Formats: sequence, C-alpha cells, structure tokens
Amino acid sequence: MTTGLELGDVYGATIERIKAQGGDKSRLGMTTLLWISHAERPPLADELCHALAVQLGSTDFDAGNIPSMSTLVSCCQGLITVDKEASTVRLIHFTLQEYLSSHPDLFTKPHSVMAEICLTYLNSQQVKALSTAPSPDTLGASFLEYCSVYWGVHAKGGLSDYGRSLALELLKESYSLASTELLLAHKDLYLEDDDTCLFNGLHCASFFGIAEVVAALIQVGGSDINGEGCFGRTPLSWAAYNGHEEVVKILLGRGEVNPDKADKFGITPLSDAARNGHEGVVKILLEREAVNPDKADKWGQTPLWYATRNRHEGVVKILLEREAVNPDKADKFGITPLLDAARNGYEGVVKILLEREEVNPDKPDENGETPLLYATRNGHEGVVKILLVREEVNPDNPNKWGKTPLWYATQNGNERIVALLQSRKAVTPSTI
Repeated sequence: MTTGLELGDVYGATIERIKAQGGDKSRLGMTTLLWISHAERPPLADELCHALAVQLGSTDFDAGNIPSMSTLVSCCQGLITVDKEASTVRLIHFTLQEYLSSHPDLFTKPHSVMAEICLTYLNSQQVKALSTAPSPDTLGASFLEYCSVYWGVHAKGGLSDYGRSLALELLKESYSLASTELLLAHKDLYLEDDDTCLFNGLHCASFFGIAEVVAALIQVGGSDINGEGCFGRTPLSWAAYNGHEEVVKILLGRGEVNPDKADKFGITPLSDAARNGHEGVVKILLEREAVNPDKADKWGQTPLWYATRNRHEGVVKILLEREAVNPDKADKFGITPLLDAARNGYEGVVKILLEREEVNPDKPDENGETPLLYATRNGHEGVVKILLVREEVNPDNPNKWGKTPLWYATQNGNERIVALLQSRKAVTPSTI
C-alpha cells in the first residue's frame, strides 16, 4: 500500500515533469491543475478548455486558442481525469487535492488569476455582443455560466489592481442580461415574464460583496445607490441578502441610502439578512433608526418570521431584544413564528419564543390549527413535550375539520406522542 508520504513524492515528481515539458505544455499543465484545484465546482470539459484559451488583456476571444481535452490530459501527465458521464474534469485522486492544498507555493495568487481570466472573458467582444441580442444564443459561450456566477467569488479571494480595472470596465454599464440570469438562477431566483431585469454595476458588485469595487463605483458616480433592479432590489438589498457586512457598511455610510427600502414583494434588507441568518448584517441594520425591525412584507411576514422559518436562532434572539418586535405577530395566513417553528420541529426556536410572555402557545391559524396540532401531525415529539408543559395549551383543541392532536397522532401510528397527549387529563378518548 502506498503511504501518504510516498504519494506526495509521486505527485511532486510528476509536477516537476509537467514543469520540465516547457513552453505551452508546461503552462497548460500547471494552469489546468490550478483551475481544477481552485474552481468553485468541478469544471466542465468545455469550460476548462475555454478558460485556458483566454488571453489576458485581449478584448477578442480567439476560438483558435482552445486546446483539446486530450492535449490537457497529456500535459498533466496523468494527474487529471475526465468524468465522461458528468462531462467534468477532476484530479486523479482526492489525495492530489490535499497535496496541492498543502503546497500553496505551486500557484501564485490563484484566485486573483482566475478572477482576471473570468473578467477578461466577460469583457470580450463576443460575450458583450450577447447582451445586445434580444434572445442571446449562449451555446458557443461555454465559459459564460462559470464566469457569470463565480468571477466575484474569485475576486473576493484576491483582486489585483489589474483585476480591479477589469471589474470596473465590466461594471461601468449595466451587467449583461445573460450573465444576470445565470447568476440569479444559481441562487434559485428566477425572473417572471413581466420582470424587467436591471442589474447595474453597483447591484452586481454588492451582490458579490466586493467592497473595493463598490467603493470605486460609488466614487465614480453614475449609479443610483437606491436604484431598483431585478425584483425591485437595491444594492443594499443584495449585500444584505448575501451577508456582505463590509459592503453594507459602505452603502449605509452614504446619507442618501434608504436602509429600510423594500423590494417589489415588500421584503426589506433586514428581512433578507434575517432569513439567511446573517447576524452581523442584522446588527448593523438595527443600529439605524430608520429601520423598522417588525416591518412585514406583502405576505405579512416579518424579519422575525423569516428568521424563525429558517431556524436562525441567533437572529431570533437579536430581534427579540427589540421592544418594537411583536413575537406573536401572524402573517396573512394566521401563521405566527411559534406555529411555524412548531410545524417544522425547531425545538430551540420554540423554546426561545416561549420565553416571551406575549407569545400565546395555543394560538391557532386561520384553520384553527395550533402549534401543538402542527407538531403532533408532523411527528415532532420534542416540540410536543415542550408545548404540553404549558398550562395554556389545550391538548384537545380541534381544527376547523374537527381533528384533534390525538386524532392525528393515532392516525400516524405515533404511539409515543399518543402517550404524551393522553398523559394530559384534558384529552378525551372520544376525540379519536
């Protein structure tokens, strides 16, 4: 059996052979290893080949520079493999990734290099032409999806002066529609037919959280700092949504920024930060008097409701420290934070909410369903135990269809919950 030390020797010797090839073979081999080992996901074969064809500083993407996959495999001396089923390129073994990670000197500022390559590609004439087409054909732009989604991630990992100038060149005008749609789809955000997707440079830089680019764009001017883009979102909304504290601070440092401006759904930056568990951003926003900590969206859902829904206990605690927050506020469907936590089995959140006197542990929704009924129906034994300790909870409360917690527990065959419910004298067998 080959030991880790022996493998390291083998990998080291193979990399030396790659370097010794000289010229394009050495460059292609080492750059291929850089991309595979530092990419945000396993690169597709076509993506990788296109990435290696990019010439920094050129505004023209020359398809004649695209190497074949067989050439890359040869240049890497057996250290990479192509997964034909997934069409991805991977290192030959996970231990090679460990070796490359433990030898950072093999690659000079990899994320900075990758950001420059992505930005050069996005600034190319061929890609920019796509943004002017009514229905852009991205079939020949194999590298577009990766660049659109991850250039900012690599830029955050390291942005050179040259990379910064490329970013400013890309973002001085509106971000291309094709790139915007790919970026949003990666976050499971999809435009509706009647949506006009305006995603200017400041929106994009704020989305990725690249503070120095955000600051530079503000200084240059030309972007409406409160401007509404896709879904009616502002740059602050995107920064809060993704938890970029430094960018949030930069934007809030501008007096004209509205820190409580909601998007087309009524969702504020605070709700965005709360639903994604960004405690730091929540604290920063709550320092502003103009921010309403209990502001509901068009569905009646507040920052606390969102924090509860996504089980962000830290954010729940922060919001409950504010007197203006109503911990028992229901949405338009009658669902309170406690109801939502109970039906999802979030025991920690349930305990936190029940510490507040204002919270009614037996408050039903519009269908007469209580936290206990939800917890029982969904088999959340821990939550059932917590609720049954409360005297205010009626364990025999039926919903509008006449079904009680005991009825659901019996139907589901959950003997442990049946026993818990029957331990309360208020439960009558006749409701089964």
